[in-house]
Amino acid sequence: MKLALQLFPIWAIACSALAYLMPSLFIDFKSSIVPLLMFIMLTMGLTLRPADFKRVLDNKKAVLLGLILQFTVMPIAAFALSQAISLDSEMTVGMILVGAVAGGTASNVLCYLAKGDVALSVTMTAVSTLLGVVFTPLLTSLFLNQLIDIPVSGMLMSLVKIVLLPVIIGVLLNHWFAQSLDRFSKILPLFAMLAIIFIISIIVALNQEKLQTLSVLLVVAVMCHNILGLLLGYWVPKRFGFNEQVCRTVAFEVGMQNSGLAVALAIKFFTPAAAIAGTLFSIWHNISGSILAGYWQKKSAK
Repeated sequence: MKLALQLFPIWAIACSALAYLMPSLFIDFKSSIVPLLMFIMLTMGLTLRPADFKRVLDNKKAVLLGLILQFTVMPIAAFALSQAISLDSEMTVGMILVGAVAGGTASNVLCYLAKGDVALSVTMTAVSTLLGVVFTPLLTSLFLNQLIDIPVSGMLMSLVKIVLLPVIIGVLLNHWFAQSLDRFSKILPLFAMLAIIFIISIIVALNQEKLQTLSVLLVVAVMCHNILGLLLGYWVPKRFGFNEQVCRTVAFEVGMQNSGLAVALAIKFFTPAAAIAGTLFSIWHNISGSILAGYWQKKSAK
């Protein structure tokens, strides 16, 4: 299973290519995006226990710094890149949504492969996900308010349904039925990965025609956005004196976004075209993250 997770980028690219060449296989599953995302959030919740959130207090400085970077660097970078290369309003919406969402669950797997602090990674992902219920609609409104009308209250309620409730249910189930669920804990990341890949494939199929005329500038913007997050997520904690393990962990947490959620929000509240940035980010950040994890895996974290 470890090999299957390591090959995540290859599966994502292969399924995206299939969806691009044969969109009819996936288009009819458009309504499955939100349920699939809820399932991913549930699987994350099933890996957590109430005691895990105690780590917020044990690592509060690292968690706080990571959260500040998460909700400042990524939305600001998304907005700055969109303005710098003059993306149209739909593409700008997609970039901002990617920048405003919480860290992605794939960061936990890559953190493990890169010899980072997995417990800290899980805690940061959980906390940023919970805070994202409030921060994502607020940041989206802040950066896009002058471009389009943002349904903040609707987005907030949607995030509660898609993110908060599944995570809480997962945590409670893991608390009450820990022994029964323990046997399935190792395969949960695999199910989450398959769900993410299916979401990506559906979005590629929905945007097949637009992808034919995809702007190179958007591809460059998405790549730069992710790389900036990884670089600053590593460099800033380093400047604050955190150890190598923490720096690697924060790098993945900041640079790897919950782009599946960004895609779902784009589809629900805006247009399929607004989901293209999230789709590209889903593919690219797993490629860049896997490369970085492979590099760090060979180097001591001490």
